[in-house]
Amino acid sequence: MTMLKVIEVLAESNKSWEDAAQTALKTAEKSVRNVRSIYIKNFEATVENGKISKYRINGKISFVLD
Repeated sequence: MTMLKVIEVLAESNKSWEDAAQTALKTAEKSVRNVRSIYIKNFEATVENGKISKYRINGKISFVLD
């Protein structure tokens, strides 16, 4: 039986929510192995001068335990 663990992460990007999710995955993969999925829980953005300046995500990353 495969056992998974889930961690909750926050990430941001100047480009897009998709880029913020990629940043979260790249950073998580530096300390955990066997990442299986990311569930995006929340989307948020910072607005400056009427334009989005930062895209933020709150995600849950699941990975297989050894």
